[in-house]
Amino acid sequence: MRLVVASVGRFRGGPLQEMYADYAGRLPWPIELREVEEKKPLKGEKRKAREAELLISAVADGATLIALDEKGKSMTSPEFAKMLGQYADEGIQNLAFLIGGADGHSRATLDKADQLLSLGPMTWPHLMVRGLLAEQLYRASSILSNHPYHRV
Repeated sequence: MRLVVASVGRFRGGPLQEMYADYAGRLPWPIELREVEEKKPLKGEKRKAREAELLISAVADGATLIALDEKGKSMTSPEFAKMLGQYADEGIQNLAFLIGGADGHSRATLDKADQLLSLGPMTWPHLMVRGLLAEQLYRASSILSNHPYHRV
């Protein structure tokens, strides 16, 4: 299973990028970060629509899409691991996590997603979400392999 994190915005160095790289580097699955950014000064729904186009174009056709969204399903780490394990067992080849910009995802992105996932009811900076997601992906792989990283 190949993972893609498609995210609005670009890292510019610093601890958030280091955190993401650290956890992404530990994963047993190949993972690729694809950063997209709209340069035009669009506002509101026009900006979200353009970001949606960029995000969707950053992932492989036929990929299973998981959009991170505050209204998505909140899971425990073991539940998240179980979901990833099921995707792997089903032979899912490409799994893409979509992280929207400061204004969130467009309705089109949310409708196209196979699943909506929430990292909790709080709002997180979208660049920070990358590191949080990478850590949870690593934790899930640890749970699936019975590694002691995740202690119950």
